[in-house]
Amino acid sequence: MSRIAGWITHRYAKWVVIAFWAVVLALTAPLAGKLTGAQDNDAKSWLPANAESTQVLDVASSFTSPNTIPAVLVYVRESGLTPEDLAKVSQDVVTFGELDTLDGDVVGPIPSEDGQAAQVIVPLDLGSEGWNLAADAVADLRATAEDGANGMDVHVTGPAGAAADSSKAFEGIDSTLLYAAAGVVIVILLLTYRSPTLWLLPVASAGVALTVSQAVVYVLADTTGLTVNAQSAGILTVLVFGAGTDYALLLVARYREELRRHEDRHEAMSLALHRAGPAIVASGATVAIGMLCLLFAQMSSTAGLGPVAAVGIVVALLVMLTLLPALLVATGRWVFWPRVPHLGDDEPTEHGVWARLGTRISHRPRRVWVVTSIVLAVLGLGITQLDANGLSSAESFRGEQPSIVGEQVLSEHFPAGSGSPVVVVADDSSPTAVAAVHDAFAGTEGIDASTVTEPVTAGGYAYMEGTLTSEPDSQAAYDTVDRVRDAVHAVPDADAQVGGASAITLDVQRASAADNMLIIPIILLTVLVILALLLRAITAPLILVATVVLSFTAALGVSALVFRYVFGFEGADTSLPLFVFVFLVALGIDYNIFLMTRVREESLRVGTRRGALVGLAATGAVITSAGLVLAGTFAVLGTLPVVAFAEIGFAVAFGVLLDTLVVRSVLVTALNLDVGRHMWWPSALGRKEDVPVEEAPVVPTGAPVRE
Repeated sequence: MSRIAGWITHRYAKWVVIAFWAVVLALTAPLAGKLTGAQDNDAKSWLPANAESTQVLDVASSFTSPNTIPAVLVYVRESGLTPEDLAKVSQDVVTFGELDTLDGDVVGPIPSEDGQAAQVIVPLDLGSEGWNLAADAVADLRATAEDGANGMDVHVTGPAGAAADSSKAFEGIDSTLLYAAAGVVIVILLLTYRSPTLWLLPVASAGVALTVSQAVVYVLADTTGLTVNAQSAGILTVLVFGAGTDYALLLVARYREELRRHEDRHEAMSLALHRAGPAIVASGATVAIGMLCLLFAQMSSTAGLGPVAAVGIVVALLVMLTLLPALLVATGRWVFWPRVPHLGDDEPTEHGVWARLGTRISHRPRRVWVVTSIVLAVLGLGITQLDANGLSSAESFRGEQPSIVGEQVLSEHFPAGSGSPVVVVADDSSPTAVAAVHDAFAGTEGIDASTVTEPVTAGGYAYMEGTLTSEPDSQAAYDTVDRVRDAVHAVPDADAQVGGASAITLDVQRASAADNMLIIPIILLTVLVILALLLRAITAPLILVATVVLSFTAALGVSALVFRYVFGFEGADTSLPLFVFVFLVALGIDYNIFLMTRVREESLRVGTRRGALVGLAATGAVITSAGLVLAGTFAVLGTLPVVAFAEIGFAVAFGVLLDTLVVRSVLVTALNLDVGRHMWWPSALGRKEDVPVEEAPVVPTGAPVRE
């Protein structure tokens, strides 16, 4: 690190570093702009590869294009449809049949038994970019249906309607999140630095990091088949801005310290990189490795997020440890104006609010950490109110969505599962077996037997559909899917499989639950090993991991209560616990790394107890600012009208603030003071005799030491 720091901050080499990143930015900017087009938002890209519903999608491509998404139009007149209304609907069917994007025959009009509604199903093939094109296609269908409707209510729902609403919800996600995240970062940096100029350098560096990381992710998606969707692309923006700015805050704070001790700014930056760099690298590595643990997930969308997030963290780390230092030494001390650090200035952290907090904790550290732990555990009890079994279509958005209204109207006049059929495929080598599958399917409780289609054969498979008698995203529908699977799996020599929208949702729920059970322990073990290597101890890593888990539980408990009783959300996405855990543990451990590496550095000189107070005083302000930045950037996910994003944003933002303001500053500091030198067991530092805080020598922070 010393050699690297010396090269980056050399009087002439710094210009090479700046020029290098300028060239990289020019080369990657065009590629970054292509990331949106490389996103894969269709159902298969989110599903576990080995799920039964995924395999049905593969087989179904032999019968219809994999890009086909049906639009369901519902025409309603509460007083009853007139002959003129039915004629109008029939004419629309003819018009829809002439569409260039049509894949198959238009079905309908299908009148309802109550005579108040008619249903038309239009199978659309919008190509591989269908998710992005659905909004325009649905708008055209609606315009045709409403033209001359003469008072009839028209609704467009089904998979195409849902895709249209989703694409609109994510429309402009890149620019919305980028501007919101940048705005939050700028405001917090202005308040932190109280300088009209200094904030420019971290924000510019974060912008470079985001552009380069988007380009790298695009290349990986284009060449390796990495799954990138709107969710992972949105999180990438937030993560790079948040984590990148955190690293910048820590480096700038240490640089400011060294400027008070050294006249030459190049020497000051070299020392700042030498002393802060290892902690920043360890932090970034912990987050990146934690994100890569998501590769063990069954869910394709979750597994794809891992490399996307890891790329963002690694690129942000590289930029903040190379470009930002070069920019800082190139601009000189004046960039800190009006609070320019001068040689010999007093160190303000030695008598600041964090120093006073540490002193108060030192009077009764055991009582402090016991009470704090109990409070966090009580907050964690709110987790019993968390319903993370998935969100129905109506629960997935904030505000009223046209496809949801249409789905509700459809269920009022037609069988509840209309537009979202259960799909069964079977091996067609035995006609007897296929017939038995058809009978088993039609005879299953929860399936409207009259709607089960006759088997259609192609590519070695028989294909059939049936309508649910319950809402397609209800527990009753999921129970029906299980019953259908039991029934058709029992047919010998049929190799039957069950898919469709309800089966997809059910498989997602089960895969997400399995991912939680597998990945959470892997991440905990990974973080524990990294901390043990970094701190050269066993006691401290075990304690730190326990505090982070306690913080996660409290954050999720409070979030569950807020979701239910403040925001009015009906439930939570199945991926919420895992995503919140990954971000809070990986990012929350960041602050413990920043604090504990500084405590260890100071403990070598003045003992663990005094080192704990010096470490808190030296890092308190900057870590708090970093926490505010990260919390603010994740909170901007709430700007999207998607419940899953709002839930992730709130839970992570609240958890980061809790970890920054309570767990790291109060709980960990109290544990350091109570456990003392035993925190470093079994290293040599753990055997170094400690002294009470009041008897420890006061040594200027940052003085050179030998271990």
